[in-house]
Amino acid sequence: MVANSKQKLKLLYLYKMLDEQTDATHGLSMTQILQNLEAEGITAERKGIYRDLRVLGEFGCTINTIQRMPVEYTMAKPGLDLAELTLLVDAVQSSKFLTKQTADRLAKKLSALASVHERKALKGRVHVDGRVKSQSDSVFYNVDTIHEALRAKKKVSFLYYKYDAHVQPALQHDGKPFVLTPVHVVFSDGFYYAIMWSDKYEDFVRFRVDRMRLVQLDEQAATRNEKIANYDLEDFAYQSFGMFDGKVTSAKLLVQPEAMDIVVDRFGTDVKSKVLKDGSAEVVVTVRESAPFYGWIAGTDGAVRLSGPKRLVKDYRAWVARLA
Repeated sequence: MVANSKQKLKLLYLYKMLDEQTDATHGLSMTQILQNLEAEGITAERKGIYRDLRVLGEFGCTINTIQRMPVEYTMAKPGLDLAELTLLVDAVQSSKFLTKQTADRLAKKLSALASVHERKALKGRVHVDGRVKSQSDSVFYNVDTIHEALRAKKKVSFLYYKYDAHVQPALQHDGKPFVLTPVHVVFSDGFYYAIMWSDKYEDFVRFRVDRMRLVQLDEQAATRNEKIANYDLEDFAYQSFGMFDGKVTSAKLLVQPEAMDIVVDRFGTDVKSKVLKDGSAEVVVTVRESAPFYGWIAGTDGAVRLSGPKRLVKDYRAWVARLA
């Protein structure tokens, strides 16, 4: 009775075998297929397997052959190829907001989408440099709760901490919950940030999502106003440095030819640029005045210089002098 039941599962075992053990460059010969089925307690003949392969084709599977001696059979996978899987696993393993355990678990699930042969290649090809990882998986649940609040048009309450001089988490706001209106969730510089509206300050405030605790939907309805309705996330992404806020202003930059890539990477291609006689360019960008913006200018080692407006140049020089 058991043998007869196994026989009925032959087609499913064949599908599983082709799915797990074959890819574009690795196939199974008819002898290997019969041996694998026999290992599962299923007896089969070549003619029967040919019929089963045709049935899989009629079902929608793409059955191909590799002309070798002997001929090998493969099943094309409509999902991700090895290059795409490598990219995704690399991104997961290098994400700072994931704990090591979560990153490893997700990478394992992604690897399961590859054939057994591709898994070996995938493991050997992915390299991630050492970096600080998150100590908590709370970011998953926090992001989900914030999106739920956005859908429900509710405020959220949460505790927020920063690290003190003893490298210990210290609750902010005197340990009391923040109750704010969520506006957007942003991924920037390897971390998730929640952009909130504060009724108290009548302005936008930002929080690192992985440092939020006890995030809950609040009974209060979300605040609605013109500033929130007209909030331009794309503009903020180009203007801000490291999620630091500051006064929005137009800055004039003198850019050496070899540094134009740096400017485009930061501000995009939609910038005003005028080529000067010496081959450099005068570029006008919109930024938020902040220490990270000044640090970005200084970090170009003179390849990008701030030339205007005068007030901004004066503030930049004063910032450099304070550091010195």
